[in-house]
Amino acid sequence: MKTFYTFTLLLIAYISNAQQTISGTVVDEKNKPIAGANVFIDGTYDGASTDEKGTFSFQTTASGNQTLVISFLTFETLKLTIDANNCKDKMFKLKESVNTLDAVVITAGSFNAGDKSRVSVLKPLDIVTTAGSAGNIIAALQTLPGTQNVGEDGRLYVRGGEADETQTFVDGIRVAQPYGATTNNLPTRGRFSPFLFSGMSFSTGGYSAEYGEALSSVLLLNTQDEADQNKTDISFMTVGLGLSNTQKWKKSSLSVNTAYIDLAPYQVAIPQDVDWNKPYQSLSGETVYRYNFANGIFKAYAAFDASRFDLNQEDINATEKVRVNLNNNNFYFNSSYKGNFSGNWQIFTGVSYGYSHNKIFLNALDITSVEHASHLKLKFTKKLSDRVKLNFGSDYFITKFDEEVSDVLNVGYDSNIAAVYTEADIFFSKKFAAKFGVRASNNDYINESSISPRASLAYKVSKNGQFAFAYGNFEQAPRQEYLKFSDNFTNEKASHYILNYQYTKNSRTLRAEVYYKGYSDLVKYDTDRPQVETISNYSNNGKGFAKGIDIFWRDGYSIKNLEYWFSYSYIDTKRDYQNFPVEATPSFVATHGASLVTKYWISDWKSQIGLTQQFSSGRPYNDKNQPAFMNGRTKSYSSLSFSWAYLLSQQKILYFSVSNVLGTQNIYGYNYTNEPDPSGFYDRKAVTPTADRFFFIGFFWTISDNKKDNQLKNL
Repeated sequence: MKTFYTFTLLLIAYISNAQQTISGTVVDEKNKPIAGANVFIDGTYDGASTDEKGTFSFQTTASGNQTLVISFLTFETLKLTIDANNCKDKMFKLKESVNTLDAVVITAGSFNAGDKSRVSVLKPLDIVTTAGSAGNIIAALQTLPGTQNVGEDGRLYVRGGEADETQTFVDGIRVAQPYGATTNNLPTRGRFSPFLFSGMSFSTGGYSAEYGEALSSVLLLNTQDEADQNKTDISFMTVGLGLSNTQKWKKSSLSVNTAYIDLAPYQVAIPQDVDWNKPYQSLSGETVYRYNFANGIFKAYAAFDASRFDLNQEDINATEKVRVNLNNNNFYFNSSYKGNFSGNWQIFTGVSYGYSHNKIFLNALDITSVEHASHLKLKFTKKLSDRVKLNFGSDYFITKFDEEVSDVLNVGYDSNIAAVYTEADIFFSKKFAAKFGVRASNNDYINESSISPRASLAYKVSKNGQFAFAYGNFEQAPRQEYLKFSDNFTNEKASHYILNYQYTKNSRTLRAEVYYKGYSDLVKYDTDRPQVETISNYSNNGKGFAKGIDIFWRDGYSIKNLEYWFSYSYIDTKRDYQNFPVEATPSFVATHGASLVTKYWISDWKSQIGLTQQFSSGRPYNDKNQPAFMNGRTKSYSSLSFSWAYLLSQQKILYFSVSNVLGTQNIYGYNYTNEPDPSGFYDRKAVTPTADRFFFIGFFWTISDNKKDNQLKNL
């Protein structure tokens, strides 16, 4: 009997530890075997690796329903339930991971710069190390294809669009007043210093449904998420002074940047073609506060700018010069929070407020304008899987504008725009991705509602090359100079079609992009300039188109210590808008444009040398002495700029730059008399730069914890 019990126990033990054989083949989506894949039963040590034929076989004591796990680098991990007692010679197919560095990226109409960007056409440093940009973000962007160099204005013109067709966002929140105040034929600058920003995305069209109220372009500026160390930067310049400081704590940091600009000493040393009563002066500053939570980050950004100037401008239709005395005060603030919570959800919320106050004395007229602009934003992101991500959210824009002219005329408007949007990012494979979205909005001032679909596709045709396509409808309320006089408008509209090819390998990038943009419902009026509704007859009967090709080549590999990029743009565009009698090319558009930017580091000289050559063909203007409208052409534009940064020591830099080194006599256009002379001839005066060249000298000193940082990256 004792022997029987012993035999029974041994039999039970044998049965309970019976070995099951698991075998099969692991292949990719093209049925090619995957060698080296790891295959195992979840929760056990039982498993094996696939051989060169993709096959595997191992034994396990597990039985019944079990979870089989198959993983391999660059492929999505496969988890599936099997019957361990009956899993032999099965085929298992792995999908390529869409999260790898070589996965397809939607690039149509978008230039990205930043360490977090998977495909960067520009680097963050490029924004401020471009010769001729003088630290101006907008000037650096004007070396990219698709932009127009409108030297008498200074703002960003993109693919046949006016400057107000581009919207600027800081950390995803809109900036209503992104440029400094100026007057006719004096270029302005962007308000924001590049020193506090870590990355940028510049879209020349076909952008996400997340962004609205822009017909042509969106510029996204992202502040730094985290400061690297405590440091102070001091700047002494021929045009002013600068001071910045960063303090870093365990979970938070604070950066402050301030600058004082005064052109009076520069005007004495190098006279400009401007009759100043009081040269340009400004006091500006920015600050960013960051706090890192366990699952998110809070940011607060603030910027102020107080500027003034007083000058006398020649008017070909007046016997005496026109005096322009301008004082501008501007303030911008935004705060945002981005965080993650359970279930692969992410939230982003933010609010901004912008204030602009202009006091202008124009001969005998006193003009005062005040704008209050706010933006509220809420966005949710849900990662449904590795291949599908859903975004949806809402925007609310509030604008209040008032203008008073010498107690004679009071105009203005209150506008509220509410919008909702949703968008899905879908990766069908590592080589094929799509983005589909729609945006709906309502403007209560003009009583206009709209629905705008957007779509983008990208397909990787080789290891380093891909095609992308973008389509979208875009709408924008008419500009401020119209809305202050009337609310009898509809939204202006544009449809974008963009086909892009991009090739990237070994720090070399080639981009080629063709596009078509159709305009409708543009504003027209029948007077020399916009006036009150009872004088100017307004309508939305305008239309237009823009089509062209943009080429971009960047190389940081072929020659040691040399980085350069070349841009070329061709555009064919016409509009029937404003007071145009016929459809014609606007005066700010040059058919051909090209830029060559080079940066070379010379170790023996401890120097970085930069050269920027910009060229564009002649721009159209309306020659009153010719019968056809806009039939004149200026001569072509050319400007060569030079910069030299010399390291006096590890943390001290002497910097020198000069724009238009060769002193090319560029002409932006012509102003004509209102009435002809007795012979029927209209006299004219050329619109030219205020100076043939602009010289800049600066000394930059950094004081940091590591005693190594310097401002070369900011120059």
